[in-house]
Amino acid sequence: MAVDQIQTELESAREALSSLLDGDASERVGRIAATIADSLRAGGKVMACGNGGSSADAMHFCEELTGRYRGDRPALGAIACVDPGHLTCTANDYGYEMVFSRWVEALGRPGDVLVALTTSGKSRNVLRAVEAAGAIGMKRVAMLGGDGGVLRGLCEHEIVAPGGTADRVQELHMLMLHCVIGEIERRLGVA
Repeated sequence: MAVDQIQTELESAREALSSLLDGDASERVGRIAATIADSLRAGGKVMACGNGGSSADAMHFCEELTGRYRGDRPALGAIACVDPGHLTCTANDYGYEMVFSRWVEALGRPGDVLVALTTSGKSRNVLRAVEAAGAIGMKRVAMLGGDGGVLRGLCEHEIVAPGGTADRVQELHMLMLHCVIGEIERRLGVA
């Protein structure tokens, strides 16, 4: 990649972040963190799911809750749906559309929080997980991209990241997830 192409990519990232900052993302992130902190305080847990890079973001988010973020603190309950055994078994037996909803049905409890990540907002398996979480009585957070797709408006909390491409949206999702973790720790008094 030539230097001018690299510069263009960096400027594109800056523009996407500026666009995010021009909206109400800070307030939305704060409300998401408050919802998750309330759930954890009450003995609940966070569950997160997504496909591809969003799956990696879900896993990264959860490991920073169960492990650590910036400093030592008690472990916080979080599970990402990334187990290859579950994913392949469920996809084989029920279809890929059901991989996350079956996991939510098995492990989700009222008062838990589902964080659903999709850069398009159109992932049928993520939509099914959101529906299953709602039926259980879980709180739902959607981190979306594009126009929000079919998932827009279906969750108690949502953020639609600007950016135009999946990679830009994922960069903003991860930034916001890091902010969520920091705010959860602050609200729980463990930072």
